[in-house]
Amino acid sequence: MVTVNGDAAGLVVSFGEMLIDFVPTVSGVSLAEAPGFLKAPGGAPANVAIAVARLGGRCAFLGKLGDDEFGRMLAAILRDNGVDDSGVTFDAGARTALAFVTLRADGEREFMFYRNPSADMLLTEAELNLDLIRKAKVFHYGSISLITEPCRSAHLKAMEVAKEAGALLSYDPNLRLPLWPSAAEAREQILSIWDAADIIKVSDVELEFLTGTDSVEDEVAMRLWRPSLKLLLVTLGEKGCKYYTKDFHGSVESFAVKQVDTTGAGDAFVGALLGKFVEDQSALQDEKKLRELLRFSNACGAITTTKKGAIPSLPNVSEAMQLMERA
Repeated sequence: MVTVNGDAAGLVVSFGEMLIDFVPTVSGVSLAEAPGFLKAPGGAPANVAIAVARLGGRCAFLGKLGDDEFGRMLAAILRDNGVDDSGVTFDAGARTALAFVTLRADGEREFMFYRNPSADMLLTEAELNLDLIRKAKVFHYGSISLITEPCRSAHLKAMEVAKEAGALLSYDPNLRLPLWPSAAEAREQILSIWDAADIIKVSDVELEFLTGTDSVEDEVAMRLWRPSLKLLLVTLGEKGCKYYTKDFHGSVESFAVKQVDTTGAGDAFVGALLGKFVEDQSALQDEKKLRELLRFSNACGAITTTKKGAIPSLPNVSEAMQLMERA
């Protein structure tokens, strides 16, 4: 087991699902047409945890895996990447979640999930490592853990404990519509915890879904703004990102790269951001600092799209700096 030494300073705790993505060996074919699949560890909150660690930050992952070969493999991957796994529990009765991912010719993805139910859905409040949550300076989560009980209650309890302990709450809804009973339920539940977050990152697709408007204009994004927020981010893929705070808003361009697979790009972006915020939150009030930070985060996201799979393609600091210097 890897545990993070020292006090609470600088610890990011990422909560939610970790699973195995099965990615076709050939791009641009349907799942049925794929000649074979490579197994790739995934799950957005786990990707974020590893992204933070790879960039030199301190991170822990909190979630539940199946007590099976895949679950043990995933826990080992967390440890091998320097992520504290003391918040990981194992379920003897349920399997680790699987997702079959189609890579379209343009590098975008479609998903087919095997979760009926998977171990991550069965995490209970009693299984939460509350000491670990209380050490978090930043507590990060998605919305997939809101879909079913008992995990939903565990998620809400973890948020509450982190908030009480003074953590900065970071939310990336990470919409996966096929997992929800309906689009209406997805929208309602994703927005049900909106007001608790300090930082929220949505993609352009998620912005459209949550507002019902096919636009990334500022007035549309501002429909998702709440007075309780410190920072709202809208990622625009290769076009970079937009940012909104109480005092200022703007956009930061990304970097031109040859996209192979967009899996994990948003997670790399979030990990880069949180790894910096955990050390210094002054960028939330300083636009120049925030723009520099978002440029770095954009570079990390862009690099992740240049290779297949999320975790193998997450960058280190020198790779990100090289891309920024070349631009």
